[in-house]
Amino acid sequence: MAKMEVKTSLLDNMIGVGDMVLLEPLNEETFINNLKKRFDHNEIYTYIGSVVISVNPYRSLPIYSPEKVEDYRNRNFYELSPHIFALSDEAYRSLRDQDKDQCILITGESGAGKTEASKLVMSYVAAVCGKGAEVNQVKEQLLQSNPVLEAFGNAKTVRNDNSSRFGKYMDIEFDFKGDPLGGVISNYLLEKSRVVKQPRGERNFHVFYQLLSGASEELLNKLKLERDFSRYNYLSLDSAKVNGIDDAANFRTVRNAMQIVGFMDHEIESVLEVVAAVLKLGNIEFKPESRVNGLDESKIKDKNEVKEICELTGIDQSVLERAFSFRTVEAKQEKVSTTLNVAQAYYARDALAKNLYSRLFSWLVNRINESIKAQTKVRKKVMGVLDIYGFEIFENADNSFEQFIINYCNEKLQQIFIELTLKEEQEEYIREDIEWTHIDYFNNAIICDLIENNTNGILAMLDEECLRPGAVTDETFLEKLNQVCATHQHFESRMSKCSRFLNDTSLPHSCFRIQHYAGKVLYQVEGFVDKNNDLLYRDLSQAMWKAGHTLVKSLFPEGNPAKINLKRPPTAGSQFKASVATLMKNLQTKNPNYIRCIKPNDKKAAHIFNEALVCHQIRYLGLLENVRVRRAGYAFRQAYEPCLERYKMLCKQTWPHWKGPARAGVEVLFNELEIPVEEYSFGRSKIFIRNPRTLFKLEDLRKQRLEDLATLIQKIYRGWKCRTHFLLMRKSQIVIAAWYRRYAQQKRYQQIKSSALVIQSYIRGWKARKILRELKHQKRCEEAATTIAAYWHGTQVRREYRKFFRANAGKKIYEFTIQRIVQKYFLEMKNKMPSLSPIDKNWPSRPYLFLDSTHKELKRIFHLWRCKKYRDQFTDQQKLIYEEKLEASELFKDKKALYPSSVGQPFQGAYLEINKNPKYKKLKDSIEEKIIIAEVVNKINRANGKSTSRIFLLTNNNLLLADQKSGQIKSEVPLVDVTKVSMSSQNDGFFAIHLKEGSEAASKGDFLFSSDHLIEMATKLYRTTLSQTKQKLNIEISDEFLVQFRQDKVCVKFIQGNQKNGSVPTCKRKNNRLLEVAVP
Repeated sequence: MAKMEVKTSLLDNMIGVGDMVLLEPLNEETFINNLKKRFDHNEIYTYIGSVVISVNPYRSLPIYSPEKVEDYRNRNFYELSPHIFALSDEAYRSLRDQDKDQCILITGESGAGKTEASKLVMSYVAAVCGKGAEVNQVKEQLLQSNPVLEAFGNAKTVRNDNSSRFGKYMDIEFDFKGDPLGGVISNYLLEKSRVVKQPRGERNFHVFYQLLSGASEELLNKLKLERDFSRYNYLSLDSAKVNGIDDAANFRTVRNAMQIVGFMDHEIESVLEVVAAVLKLGNIEFKPESRVNGLDESKIKDKNEVKEICELTGIDQSVLERAFSFRTVEAKQEKVSTTLNVAQAYYARDALAKNLYSRLFSWLVNRINESIKAQTKVRKKVMGVLDIYGFEIFENADNSFEQFIINYCNEKLQQIFIELTLKEEQEEYIREDIEWTHIDYFNNAIICDLIENNTNGILAMLDEECLRPGAVTDETFLEKLNQVCATHQHFESRMSKCSRFLNDTSLPHSCFRIQHYAGKVLYQVEGFVDKNNDLLYRDLSQAMWKAGHTLVKSLFPEGNPAKINLKRPPTAGSQFKASVATLMKNLQTKNPNYIRCIKPNDKKAAHIFNEALVCHQIRYLGLLENVRVRRAGYAFRQAYEPCLERYKMLCKQTWPHWKGPARAGVEVLFNELEIPVEEYSFGRSKIFIRNPRTLFKLEDLRKQRLEDLATLIQKIYRGWKCRTHFLLMRKSQIVIAAWYRRYAQQKRYQQIKSSALVIQSYIRGWKARKILRELKHQKRCEEAATTIAAYWHGTQVRREYRKFFRANAGKKIYEFTIQRIVQKYFLEMKNKMPSLSPIDKNWPSRPYLFLDSTHKELKRIFHLWRCKKYRDQFTDQQKLIYEEKLEASELFKDKKALYPSSVGQPFQGAYLEINKNPKYKKLKDSIEEKIIIAEVVNKINRANGKSTSRIFLLTNNNLLLADQKSGQIKSEVPLVDVTKVSMSSQNDGFFAIHLKEGSEAASKGDFLFSSDHLIEMATKLYRTTLSQTKQKLNIEISDEFLVQFRQDKVCVKFIQGNQKNGSVPTCKRKNNRLLEVAVP
């Protein structure tokens, strides 16, 4: 039987150390080795107290199934092995049960898995919260907002194929039951510079590639786009296709997600039109042109792109062209218009593309918020999920303005992390009545002040420099930093007095270095001023506001001439600083939960753990500092009940059950184990252990004790099993013995009973045989006496009548012999009778000559009897047919050569089916009687012997002739006028119908016909005439007969001859008195 493993603590079957607070000794090397050991065993999650470290595995692991969700549901945080689900469940239960607003902060560098971690948190919360149609719709909208924001805000970088290029904070709102009501999304610092330029090996935002790959040809034509990536200057070609990413399928997913979130079809179409316009902006190119006054200006090379952009956005082409060529500066009541050279025109084009895309992204976030916001006014509980870029340090001084404010945000997050962690520790110590000891840690407030101070902060000086009149460059900004921050211990530059590298050429003149909490970062000052200004010429804003496209117009409200504001718009740095301040204020009102994401390698490959890269991330994430803060007081704490439950087997007094309070049980346990008092403290509800070695000692003792207990349990179990087996065998033996004794007694009883029955049967048999012998003897005596008396009487009678007997003996013997022979004859005939078939002519031979007449008569009687039996099976119709056949046999058998061929043919009569054929409807209507025969015959012409087709009809009273084509009746002869039918004896179908002289029908003479059904027609005519006139019709069969033709009599003579037509007879008129028929 397989051994079942049941985990009740992260300490069970632990690979490495599941909680870094328990790591001993604690240093950078052991920290990395522990992460690597767990990573190699697919344990990608590790705790630092309540903080989760997540190492990106770069592959799918079977640890996020619905079964895993149920495993971590409603479980203690330390009850199972480290997992992101444990932190998600802890946060959700604290929000639901303790009414505490929560926030989950997910940090790490690009490619570390922050986006996937935020998806896992949201999917877990969606899985464990309530069900229902409305709740499910809210959950689906919250989850489907991710694909939309990823398409527009994520891009492929050298570090990550799906890198978030913006910071996202989502507040998920719940009701009192813990069911989601809606949410609010905030976005921070979209990397809009990526729209116009991407580093080598990276892509623009996903949506551009998805649109070109997944849109239909119809949609592309509508958006005036082509599918070829190389047609667009804003799209890098070296990384246009990414392995494992199906842009076409993702485009369909994004469109579906937008519909689920609540975007209308026309809104989706408007968004895609803006995306297409941004793509086409990059294809606008300029050429220099000199004016008369010597100033340079720019002209658009190909106006076709501008035309298509104007068609997409509804802007007047001339207005947009002028905005790209001129810049208007307003000061009080004055307006000054200046031309733009080529460089300035390209700057204006890129600024417009960046602003258009970033404002579209902000509009998308606001539109999603409108759809997913809570619809009710009730009080809500809030869980925030922060997915924001991690600390960024690029080599070769590639760190610019974006990295500066990203690292500033991470400094603020580190500051609030330290503050909230220490605050949580202090609150727990006070709550548990444990003496609070001061913890020394690095406070990065001085770095935050260096950046955000309102007077001397770097951001304040950058804003001041941007607003200063006169020539403003990045170099003047660096000079100002050198003057103001020269003495700051965390600021270094080539000209600062605090720099220890004044002669170090590795520190360029155009750079400055800041000592962040995560390490030193060298920033390239080039581009700081322009990126902070984030300037979009007013002419372009006004041109966009004049667009006929509703969405484009709404993105540029400052372009409205009625709302012209001459104040300079806030800078990018000040906007981000205000956003970060709002975020920090929001986070401080919530209970924090942390997920620190780590990227194990730069190759985005599974099973590779780059220790140097991980070490770099550990340093700038401040994980060692986090561990030191967490274990500065007590490294481990646990509630009394689970502590006693886990270690009670180490003390005889607490094992197996402790009946008192749990705290008292733990005190007895620790006293019994003689653990030094300074190694632990008793709180109100928890035991606090100072050193991890003490905990590991307890674990080692527990492990040894479990082995001893396992041995004891095995021993007891084996003893119980053997005793149980013995008792079962003993019980079985008793049952078997009882059944056997019963069986043996039953068998002995059956034997005795059987023996008694045998003896009884023998005795009864002997007595019966004895009585039988006596009865037989008595009977023989009586029979003998009777026999003697009979013989005696017989002798007397024979003597008396001998003379009479001898006189009659011969006659009696003869009669007896004849009787016996006849009896034998009939018995033999019974077994030799032939079949019941009337055509069976077999009959047994005659055995004796004197029975000849009897034998013949018996044969006749039997034949008549079986014929009657055979006739009794016929229906009335069959009887009629056989009667006609019998009549035909009597009339034509051995007389007409045609007869044998007609025997096998059934008599049908109505061959023309006049009742069904519409051709003869008129003929049928004119005849009221039943039609017996309806057949086409050939009527022989009296003049020349040629034939004409006529319909021959026989009814009960008349004989009719009709025209075959028209169905008109030509002749009608009553049957009483028919006197005779003549025909030859040969194999032909000619016959003559003789009519009564003087009758009306006989005015033209007799009829001579030829038919294929002569036998049937003559038979039916004979029977019908007999039935109507009660007189037999004369049938004359002769090879010569006379026919009356009008007043003359003609002889019809049949001869044998060879025919030209084969077997068809021919009729020919020889003279006035002879009609010759040649029969083959």
